Amino acid sequence: MNKTVLITGASRGIGYSTAQLFALNGWNTAVNYLHTPEPAMALAKQYGNVLPVQADVSKRDEVEKMTEQVMQTFGKIDLLVNNAGIAQEKLFTDITDDDWNQMFDVNVKSVFYCCQAVLPGMIARKSGKIVNISSVWGEKGASCEVHYSASKAAVIGLTKALAKEEGLSGITVNCVAPGVIDTDMNGHLDEETLSALQEETPLGRLGTPQDIAQMIYFLASDAADFITGQVIGVNGGFGE
Repeated sequence: MNKTVLITGASRGIGYSTAQLFALNGWNTAVNYLHTPEPAMALAKQYGNVLPVQADVSKRDEVEKMTEQVMQTFGKIDLLVNNAGIAQEKLFTDITDDDWNQMFDVNVKSVFYCCQAVLPGMIARKSGKIVNISSVWGEKGASCEVHYSASKAAVIGLTKALAKEEGLSGITVNCVAPGVIDTDMNGHLDEETLSALQEETPLGRLGTPQDIAQMIYFLASDAADFITGQVIGVNGGFGE
């Protein structure tokens, strides 16, 4: 039986590239989206092993329905990739309660809900992998992105603790912390800022979604079976 991956926030950027890579390599691939079904539908048309699944992963009931749908279609979930996330630039003194709560709902609660939804099956099989997507800013902190940095730091803490709790069940939990990646999430940055960030990156370029997808795919492979509780920076040397 083919292995199954569930990828949240997979309608664009890192999530989409990751879904494409797994589907190409024969995995049953559940592609979660919220507002934009077209990319997931296009992948399903191209690959017969893709299931588009709509859900707001910041809401427990929708996560549970999504997980049930994936289980009914593919039988099990071998890998969960918690990729869904939002960002916002704002002075710390201007951050509202709603800003803060939404950031943590999408970036942290979604990880909590999705992990809780898939873990019973993984624990029963004593097998499974979870990859959470954080950020270099979760490690280093970013001015005018305090709530984003805090939420991504929380993902790192969750990853390290959960890895210790689930290790005896044969489940690995790791975190990928991308550097500056050329995605829609950074589309608000002007050309001058992007150029400066590129110059600050020792490899002299911005990362691509494919760079991150390849690391996720490695962590899903048998070659990474003895890796858990780690935060792996895919950042071209940025921030090191």
